Amino acid sequence: MCVGASVMTLAAQVARQLAARARWRPLEIVFWLAALASIVLLPSRHLILTEIAILGLFALSLDLILGYAGILSLGHAAFFGLGAYAAGLLAKYALVGEPVLALLIAGLAAAALGFVTSFLLLRGSDLTRLMVTLGIALILREIANRYDWLTGGADGLQGIVIGPVLGVFAFDITGHVAYVYSLAVLFLAFLAARRLMNSPFGLSLRAIKGNPVRAAAIGIGVDARLVAVYTIAAGYAGIAGALLTQTTQFASLDVFSFERSADVLLVLILGGTGYLYGGLIGAVVFKLMQDALINVTAQYWQFWIGLVLVLIVLGGGRARRLAAAAGGRIARLVGRRPKLDAEAR
Repeated sequence: MCVGASVMTLAAQVARQLAARARWRPLEIVFWLAALASIVLLPSRHLILTEIAILGLFALSLDLILGYAGILSLGHAAFFGLGAYAAGLLAKYALVGEPVLALLIAGLAAAALGFVTSFLLLRGSDLTRLMVTLGIALILREIANRYDWLTGGADGLQGIVIGPVLGVFAFDITGHVAYVYSLAVLFLAFLAARRLMNSPFGLSLRAIKGNPVRAAAIGIGVDARLVAVYTIAAGYAGIAGALLTQTTQFASLDVFSFERSADVLLVLILGGTGYLYGGLIGAVVFKLMQDALINVTAQYWQFWIGLVLVLIVLGGGRARRLAAAAGGRIARLVGRRPKLDAEAR
């Protein structure tokens, strides 16, 4: 009887802790209210805001596997590109006229590819995973180039006509509908990811990232959870790629490129990993930096972004050392033994 009561008490405590983790913070509400206000306040910037929303969703998908499960990937563009071409082919050949339905089908196609390829990632180390993910993206790019009668090859998939969203809202040249549509998809995808990461499943992913051997020892199905999160992340990336095709009405081999995978990694470095908002914030910073630098120096904008990245890395290391030093001083003042950050020693 006492054991059963203890188990119920522990379950209640866990439920309260999960509810507290899932509670919306004021800054989160401000973030999404600002995004909503941009629809009205920034009508002339809807084209770049659409790109930010799509890149943010793509970065969110990578954060699910990198920030929460610790899976490194250099070929996440494979799922992005598959979603992009799936949405384009569905629209071009009038297989699916409704953009929302085509978006879901593209996401499912990318998730299916993620599920099939996820088993390759369970057999190697981080370096092996990097090479496998990169190889998958390169293979898909060559397949799209080889079957140019279907995909358009190097010329890209042209002649795509996207129907009105929900049969009512037609895409306009100024990008107003495209931005609202992309922002709505991003918000719904974020809600689902937030709920998932604040669930026991999300906590188990953190345990696996921290120590997979210990996680397995306490009964967590490590392989099954890694396969699940990789599949979900692939579906998210496919939806992001489909959004790009639907809002631009064009798809090219560039969607499979290594540069696209590298860009989304850079976005996560700028915004941070493991808290969902890192990809969104990084997408805003990256796109605004890119836009500003292209206007200043169109030829060398990548150099300046690289320089900023180096400064961020150097500044981050210095910030950790300063925080460790400050923590040690405070601990000595209150008469406690300081805990030094392992990275700051």
